[in-house]
Amino acid sequence: MFRRDALRAGTALGVAGVAGCLGRSGSPNFTEGFEGSLGEWEPEATIGPEVDVVDFEWEVEVSETEAAEGERSLRVWNEGDHDDGVTWVSHPISVESGRSYRIEATGRFWSDSESFNTIRHAVMRLGPEPAEVEDDFPQLGVNSTEFGETPIGGLREPLWLADGWREYSFEWTTPELSTDTLHFAVGTAVIWEADATHYVDDLTVTIEPR
Repeated sequence: MFRRDALRAGTALGVAGVAGCLGRSGSPNFTEGFEGSLGEWEPEATIGPEVDVVDFEWEVEVSETEAAEGERSLRVWNEGDHDDGVTWVSHPISVESGRSYRIEATGRFWSDSESFNTIRHAVMRLGPEPAEVEDDFPQLGVNSTEFGETPIGGLREPLWLADGWREYSFEWTTPELSTDTLHFAVGTAVIWEADATHYVDDLTVTIEPR
């Protein structure tokens, strides 16, 4: 388990093992089922500057409690006392600098039940720089699929829309990239004043040159 009681989380400590894997040889396509340890996934959390708190409690770990595929998934828990805060994991993905791409990313999120209240948002983000604060993720209802070329790709959409697993996805048309590394972030954002656990599994990122 990785737990940090802090206003803003920094670098992951003591995280080792093998996480995501590349698809066919030489391909930047990326898949992750969290069947091993966190590996290169770096857990992070932050809460907005408008919230006057010392601690924001959260936990990230690979778990056998729920799984969309295989036997394990990523468990994400965060407190809801402040109606604010986001918890995520980030993984680097290699690309070729000087090229532009069309990218599709999908992931499956687990909610305890269907709810009329929006308790958490699913957040996904892919960009040249890693996410550092909540504003680095898209705003509610924004999905980069609906736009043309944008600086980053991603989505922010409600969880608790179904009992169990639900798929979320976005497409991203990149500009010509000046980096050979993209950063893929996946997590949950607090909306309702209640603690909540979610699971993430079956992540895929498909990358095609334009």
